[in-house]
Amino acid sequence: MPTQLIRFLVPGTSRRFRCGGLSVELQTAGLVRGCCPTEIVTYRERSAEHPFFEDLLQREPVRSEVLWIVSWGFDVPKLIRRLAGHRVAYHAHSSGYGFSLPPGLPVLAVSRNTLGYWGDRAPRNPLFLVPNALEPQWIERGDRQGAGLRPIDVLVQARKSSDYVLTQLVPALRRCGLAVEVQSGWVDDLVDLFNQAKVVLYDSAEYWRGRGVSEGFGLPPLEAMACGCVVFTSLNHALADHCDPGVMVHQIGCGHLDWDITRIQQAVADPLAWRAMPSRLDQLLDDSGEAALQRRWIHALQALDGLQRSDGPALISAPTWRLRLRQRLRRVSGVVERLPGWPALSMLRKPDS
Repeated sequence: MPTQLIRFLVPGTSRRFRCGGLSVELQTAGLVRGCCPTEIVTYRERSAEHPFFEDLLQREPVRSEVLWIVSWGFDVPKLIRRLAGHRVAYHAHSSGYGFSLPPGLPVLAVSRNTLGYWGDRAPRNPLFLVPNALEPQWIERGDRQGAGLRPIDVLVQARKSSDYVLTQLVPALRRCGLAVEVQSGWVDDLVDLFNQAKVVLYDSAEYWRGRGVSEGFGLPPLEAMACGCVVFTSLNHALADHCDPGVMVHQIGCGHLDWDITRIQQAVADPLAWRAMPSRLDQLLDDSGEAALQRRWIHALQALDGLQRSDGPALISAPTWRLRLRQRLRRVSGVVERLPGWPALSMLRKPDS
């Protein structure tokens, strides 16, 4: 039976759970609603606006036309077990949580980095690439021509930024006379803020390495490029999907502090020479728009409906220990076959016909 309802599971929707992952999941539910009815379901916090997970499980039978989407990192294994018998797919943002997936459970990866992670850990599971969509405001209001006044020379968002940027690079840039703004609180209009900046610094590698998981998609550099900013960024995890160094962005923390200072000063003095390549950026923004991402979801949902009609057990991949043992045995066999007298020894072991 074709999918008739998609339920996106989130822990809650209140201020307590506000983060990039929640924003993306809510945005994705709205985007997918254009091709299939969707519903937000909470499982930690009850809400008057949304049904509660345990209530639905208790009052409803298993429905093959309903697809449940789990996404919340550390909660994924528990939710999958709780949904045994139901149709489930994993909307994979970050990677590195360490859990394994049941055979056949589909993965909807938001980046090539995450796609490659599960392509290694679960190569027989159905895998799809459905990147996060840029909100229309970034494409519609972003000042990519950069003709307006930009009073901020360098903009840094404190959250996820490295100690290097905050304690070494920012003070050094200020000593050079640059107008540097470190944004740490809530901003009502981020597009307007980015439109006022010539250069944006984003250095999240240490932040994510300290937490043991990956940068899920890396929207801030893409949002900055959409606003005509020159971007200096780290290249960890999903940032490598669209942050082509020297073409779209420039690497930060690259070699020496003086080298960063020199390049940033040059970018502030002549932003046009340092911005992302216009033709590449236009294509990237087209590919990241909601219309393009909705088409990707339609393709994925059609494939999932086809998989539901398939018969037989789900394909599985051999465990890592078995693959490594097999490789070691093959190497040992290759060494033995090169020993003197190996053909004669083989004949001695061959049974009589």
